[in-house]
Amino acid sequence: MFRYALNILLYQPLRLFFTIVGVALCVILMLFLLGVYRGIEFGSMEYIRQNRADMWVLQKNSWNVLRGSSLIPSGVGDVIMDIEGIESASPVLFLLPGVRYGEKISTVFLIGYDPEKPLGKPPHILEGRTLSADDEIVIDKAFSKRMGAGLGDTVSIDDHRLRVVGISTNTNAFVIQYVFVTVTRAQRIAGIPGIVSAFMIKHASDRATADMRTLILSDLPGVEIYDHETFVANNLKEMKSGMLPLLFIIAAIAAIVLTAILSLLLSINILERRKDYAVMKILGSPARGLIKSVLGQALMLGLSGSVIGMALFFPVCACIEIAAPEMSPQSSAGQIAVVHLSVAVISTLSSLISLQRLRRIFPLEVFE
Repeated sequence: MFRYALNILLYQPLRLFFTIVGVALCVILMLFLLGVYRGIEFGSMEYIRQNRADMWVLQKNSWNVLRGSSLIPSGVGDVIMDIEGIESASPVLFLLPGVRYGEKISTVFLIGYDPEKPLGKPPHILEGRTLSADDEIVIDKAFSKRMGAGLGDTVSIDDHRLRVVGISTNTNAFVIQYVFVTVTRAQRIAGIPGIVSAFMIKHASDRATADMRTLILSDLPGVEIYDHETFVANNLKEMKSGMLPLLFIIAAIAAIVLTAILSLLLSINILERRKDYAVMKILGSPARGLIKSVLGQALMLGLSGSVIGMALFFPVCACIEIAAPEMSPQSSAGQIAVVHLSVAVISTLSSLISLQRLRRIFPLEVFE
């Protein structure tokens, strides 16, 4: 029956070609959406994940930095350092200014950190180095490509001229990129000296985080304190609430379109072979064999489209990144497996839908 199914598909080669192309495009779209989501999640969260503080100290009622604000006096760091068991308190200031290079300007997620402290640095430096002076800046790779700025170039934020000394990677959050300056420069850019967004705390290894949290809150009752895992989860939850539903809706639409394409083609093939199926029924062909012929067509189409879509996906992504550097999808073996499994399920579902046509074919139709 599978050979018969293949013959049915090859009978209309042009229709077969366009169907496989349609399946491949749906596969590429689903892989791309999952890759974009993973790229957003990775680029948004890598800075927070890599700076593995034991605790994060923020303004009261603040619980994330991706879509929230926090402002606390930098003197809070001195109070924290006076607490027994605290090893370091690294200040960071989060801003959303516009960075100008030539005639181009783009909003960035600016991180001000203290180069002398152990935490707060960019997660990965692709080219150049980290900061050593107030007139320097580290920019993201996607931002560098989009703006055309490279090592040694000068960018400006209002009247602040900053020389690019490093290019970071894993700091592209899709619609916005991270850049890094010293915390003192960030304070001057904000026009609010002595203000930071958070402190990343490292404490002695023999002290429990819960105990240290209690000690800090006893001296600083007007702050929020989170351990690293909780703070990462808070920001991840906030990030997912903004992008994940939209991407899933688009992926679901792609799945529905793919189901419709396959169901329509299979139904047309059944109608075109209506007399053949009537003959097979009157000759006593088992229903299982007829079902296998339709299921075989669906699985062949799904498999062919998946293979071609997979082969085209990475070249397509490379072209998209050239045209739009901020688009940086990141795929994993798990995502690829999920998409291929989804196509197999969709193919099976499409065959079940089109089998309704097959059930309406009666053996006596052969005498018409």
